[in-house]
Amino acid sequence: MTQSHPYELTLSRKVLRVLMVLNPIFGFFILALLIASLAAQGFMMEALIHEHGTAHAPESHALIAGMRWIMVFGILAVVITQVALRRLTAIVETVSAGDPFVILNAERLKTIAWAALSLEVLHFIIGMIARSVSTATHPLNIDAKFNFTRWLVVLFLFVLARVFEQGARMRDDLHGTV
Repeated sequence: MTQSHPYELTLSRKVLRVLMVLNPIFGFFILALLIASLAAQGFMMEALIHEHGTAHAPESHALIAGMRWIMVFGILAVVITQVALRRLTAIVETVSAGDPFVILNAERLKTIAWAALSLEVLHFIIGMIARSVSTATHPLNIDAKFNFTRWLVVLFLFVLARVFEQGARMRDDLHGTV
């Protein structure tokens, strides 16, 4: 089968390779920050005191605990993103080979859809944590507003997975009748 858009596929492959390297690096830095926050809690409290002038111990402790939970969920998001990137890379490879409508790609798209849904749920949870620990003296500004477009993409991915599944079955049926 001829490749009608080799440039797009080559670019996609390169971008995915870069993202698959950068994503774990990002996760490593979040993990390092989490470990540092556990190892140097006194230093973090001092930083909060110096930044705002006075120490509000209960609210500072809640803020630090909230930031740690956000880091934990951030690490989980990195793992979920890596799974999605791997599946997307595999799909790009089948497109490059000229055989994208296979059941395996439908499963990969379904996994990507679940990953996108999971990331949106994590986004919501992180926003709730940030709102719950943020105060006037210690604001934790994380934009966690509802985004219609991202939820539409989740829905689109589930539908596209079904389309690929149907396409693969139709192709298999057609090959069986020839």
